[in-house]
Amino acid sequence: MAASCVALLAVAASLLLLLLLVSWKRWRQGRGKWHVIIVVLGDLGRSPRMQYHALSFVKSGFSVTLLGFCNSRPYDELLQNNRIQIVSLTELQKLPVGPYVFQYGVKVVFQSVHLLWKLICREPAAYIFLQNPPGLPAIAVCWLVGCLCGSKLIIDWHNYGYSIMGLVHGPSHCLVVLAKWYEKLCGRLSHLNLCVTNSMREDLAENWGIKAVTVYDKPASFFKETPLDLQHQLFMKLGRTYSAFKARSEPLDPATERSAFTERDAQSGVVTHLRGRPALLVSSTSWTEDEDFSILLAALEKFEQLILDGESLPSLVCVITGKGPLKEYYSGLISQKRFQHIQVCTPWLEAEDYPLLLGSADLGVCLHKSSSGLDLPMKVVDMFGCCLPVCAVNFRCLHELMKHEENGLVFEDSEELAAQLQMLFSKFPDPAGKLNQFRKNLRESEQLRWDESWKQMVLPLVMDTWPLEPKTECS
Repeated sequence: MAASCVALLAVAASLLLLLLLVSWKRWRQGRGKWHVIIVVLGDLGRSPRMQYHALSFVKSGFSVTLLGFCNSRPYDELLQNNRIQIVSLTELQKLPVGPYVFQYGVKVVFQSVHLLWKLICREPAAYIFLQNPPGLPAIAVCWLVGCLCGSKLIIDWHNYGYSIMGLVHGPSHCLVVLAKWYEKLCGRLSHLNLCVTNSMREDLAENWGIKAVTVYDKPASFFKETPLDLQHQLFMKLGRTYSAFKARSEPLDPATERSAFTERDAQSGVVTHLRGRPALLVSSTSWTEDEDFSILLAALEKFEQLILDGESLPSLVCVITGKGPLKEYYSGLISQKRFQHIQVCTPWLEAEDYPLLLGSADLGVCLHKSSSGLDLPMKVVDMFGCCLPVCAVNFRCLHELMKHEENGLVFEDSEELAAQLQMLFSKFPDPAGKLNQFRKNLRESEQLRWDESWKQMVLPLVMDTWPLEPKTECS
């Protein structure tokens, strides 16, 4: 084992020397003043904020190179933009042998060398824009490349990486302690820091000595209420794969197209909601330790019992979208339930279908609690963009996004969530009910969208970090 570690380190040192020499050569050639490299040491398709950053940079005249794992399909707008180059990073799979600490060490060494190689093979950029977490080893590598190539490092703090590791290993584990020390030390190397909440901004300043600027997540322009005809098309499409979206009964006219929620008249082509349709409840997740879906399942069991006891409540279709390590575990729990009036399905949606689903739903549920207590769930931002009321589990800084009894409800446990579901879906669909009042409040709130927010907040900060010469017609 020791010999293997020494050999691995020797190879890494040799590669590092080679990379440094190549970097020095590229640095002498000069950096691309209107070029940005965005680094995500994770799945690009599941990193919407970084995709938004990329598109915003392009709209402001930059060219963008986007580095990350290509496990999920990004937005079509990003794929079709000829000023955005996507560079795939190789994800090292878990080693079958050795203790966890050794496996993690090998992974870090591999990612360091691999990321360094990918960065220096790109056109030098004015800015390296890094998502954190994960920041180990990306922060140090991006800082080193920035020093060699004359690029400014910008870190966008979404959370703390060590706090996510702590959910799995415990806060006192040696790797968690090391990760916290690394994140705190290397986080100070950047030229500009962005973060997602005021609570995180204050924590970075007080406990880490890092000055950051809060840039709240905002919904993209395509998160909006879905017209009824598009809802019907989506339900028919999903019904071909997921039984929860299929019609419960056949229409009298065989030419009529019917889903679980809607039907299209064969003669006029007009789409209407079905009478007695189920309510559509939506949640999305990365299936990680900071979201406890047993809370939702317990609330659904209580809701089912209320229906069995004779309460005037609709059937429910509960759609939980996303990928992640705990999906198989929760899918097993869901399969053990014997619901009569509730259907639960767990699809992975295409990027373009996800906003359509949110814009078609009756209620969103969020179980994100934040490993650090300092970040906000982007899924709620997207739901609000679609004017979808939300029930969200409470945690430290949720008040920066959720307004209880205004755009939704905040709950503490499954009992409280079940009571909220009962209240919101009583006499569904009731135009005068609380659910529609929340939706009306969201429509009237005139939410700022991502593009406008980015131009106001991020672009001036980036240009102040390193003022660039105005682009000419030939640039």
